[in-house]
Order: sequence, then structure tokens, then C-alpha cells
Amino acid sequence: MRISRAGFLGMTAAVSGAVMLPTARAAASAGAPAPRGAADGGRRGVAYRGVVYEVGEGETPATAWSVRRIRADMRAVRHDLHADSVKVTGDGVERLTAAAGEAVDRGLQVWLEPTLGDVPEREILDHLAETGRFAERLRRQGADVHLSVGCEFWLFVPGIVPGDNVFERIENLTTGNFDPERMIRRLRRFTARAAAVGRSVFHGPLTYAAAEEESADWVDWELFDIVGLDYYGYHPDRAAYIRDIGRHIRPGKPLSVNEFGTCTFKGAPEQGGMGWAVVDHTKEPPEAKAGLVRSERTQAAYLMDVLGAFEEMGLYAAMAFTFVTPDAPHRPDEPRYDYDMASYALVKPLQDRPGDPASGWHWEPKESFRALARAYARASR
Repeated sequence: MRISRAGFLGMTAAVSGAVMLPTARAAASAGAPAPRGAADGGRRGVAYRGVVYEVGEGETPATAWSVRRIRADMRAVRHDLHADSVKVTGDGVERLTAAAGEAVDRGLQVWLEPTLGDVPEREILDHLAETGRFAERLRRQGADVHLSVGCEFWLFVPGIVPGDNVFERIENLTTGNFDPERMIRRLRRFTARAAAVGRSVFHGPLTYAAAEEESADWVDWELFDIVGLDYYGYHPDRAAYIRDIGRHIRPGKPLSVNEFGTCTFKGAPEQGGMGWAVVDHTKEPPEAKAGLVRSERTQAAYLMDVLGAFEEMGLYAAMAFTFVTPDAPHRPDEPRYDYDMASYALVKPLQDRPGDPASGWHWEPKESFRALARAYARASR
């Protein structure tokens, strides 16, 4: 089963609020020298500012990936968003490598992250190895490349939490139908296997995109060069963000926020990773919750708030989630079907024939895109 990252993003937030688990003690393991940046003695501010770019198959032929579209998007990431880096994530080695190659051609630093899930462990590790070998070829050709061995394994990888798919695992986590100590042991075992595979094929900076609970308590960060965090927290002021994010700092390790973002409606930041859940998928077609108020300004303000905290802390990298979600089109004419409200994307997809799944589409920037573009441009001067 292939899973869209955007499709179940908020489940981590739901689990974190419902599950209390013991802290696991980290074991030592040698890694490559950590990259230097703002977080470990370099200049103030975030060293690398970027965006997440997902390379899913697409739910319809109209939203399927294509090299032409990726090329245009990477040009926009570099020249319109003024990002200097991009995290290319998803499954399918052909899609991942095509997007990474286009990003390198645009002069972007690339963070390559395979996220094949809900298949046997061996397939996940083989997928990682093939992606990592391509990343190493790029690195040897002179590209600035990082490799993330995966994303939030406790949700994606079978056998860590009971359940045949991610939705069953979430149900078991939230209802307490699992053994916490066994879960932590299995998570740490698989994370160590993934790190070993990554090291065997890639010789640049290695990281892992951890959920907040994973990062704080369970991941052995000695296996990696960079602490990677997916962050969707909400706080009323910058000082609170700094205290919250500070929990994830490890001595001698740069800290990267591999994902941060919020949806596009009033009140979305307070819902953190659960913003997507305001669409009722039991209806046909799915409908946005009654009374939901679209607000691009809310999304933009949240991104600026948390980015300001990251800059003040001098983090190694910050990647806004996400560039575009083609299967969540904006419907200015019909709020019930404005799925972009429940999207974390910086741009809004617009169908040529609204409501027709087979319609062609294009995207337009949201306020969040323009706000980030201004901030990234200022920082690059």
C-alpha cells in the first residue's frame, strides 16, 4: 500500500497526544563527521532554507507526476521562492531520482528521503539502498546532497506497532493496543538497520525525519550526523517555540526541521498536524466541515512565526511542508469542495474544469509562498 505523506500527516499529532511512553536510553554508534552550520558554531540564522517536494504517483492521470512539471516546479522553488534547498520525498525510485536531478540542475541543495511504507522491511531497505546509491552518485559529481533514511518509522514500517497498515497502527496506538517497550525496541532496531544501509551506500550527511515523540525520546541520534525533526507544534509566542524545539537539541549534532507547516483555514495552527482532518471523506464527494473559513493569511503568519524561532535558534535547516498537493484543488466557487483549505501546500492547485477529476490544472502561489519568498530572499542577501 502506498501512502501519501499529506494524507495522514496529522496522525502523529493524534498519537502524541494520546500515548505516554517511557524514554529509551540511546546507545553509542560512530558516524561520519557532522556537517557544520549555524546550529553548531556557524553564522546566526538558519543555514539552509527550503521546502518539501513530494513525488507521489497522483490519484488521477491529470495529477500524475511528470518530468516537465517537476522541472517547472524546481525552477519556481529556486527563483520564485528563493529557497536554497529542497527535500525530495516519497516513494518510487524513478520519481525520487528524477526530481532530485532536476533540483541539482537548478543549483539547489538536495535532501533525498525515500518513504516507501506498508510493505515488508526488506523492500523498504532495498528501496532506501537504491535511492541512496543515486544520492551518492550525485554527491560524487559535486552536488550538495543529504540523505534521510526515512520518515516516522513507527507509523510507516510494519511490525513496530501492531497493524497491517498505517491506519490500523494509528488505531492501536490511540487505543493502547500495543506494548510500549516492544515498540521502542523494534523502532530502534529498524532505525539502526536503515542507518546501516544508508551508510553502506551514501557517504555524505545522513539523517532521519522523526516525529516529535520519536526525536525526543526514542531515536539513537548517534547513528546520524543530523537530528531531523518533523515539527507541527503550536504556541502563542516565539519563546515557547524555542523552548519546545530546544528539547530536540543533542550535543554536537546540528538540528534540522525537516518539515514544518499548517493548513489554510482560521484555527489551523492550533490543530497542528490534524489540520487535514477537517474534510469528511465518508461523503461522496468529500466535503469540508461546515463553517470552515479559508485563510491564507493564517497559514502565512504561522510559517513566519516558527521560521523566526528557527532563525533565532540558528538551526541547520528548515523545510516548509509542502510545495504542492495536486489532489487537493482550490475551489473558490464552492467552499464545501475547497480541499486546499485542508492542505499544507504553499501553492493552490486550480482545475481548468472545477470538479472534474480528469481536468488539467495549474497552481498559483498562496500568501504563505509569498511570505516565505520574501523571508528567504532577505536571508540570502
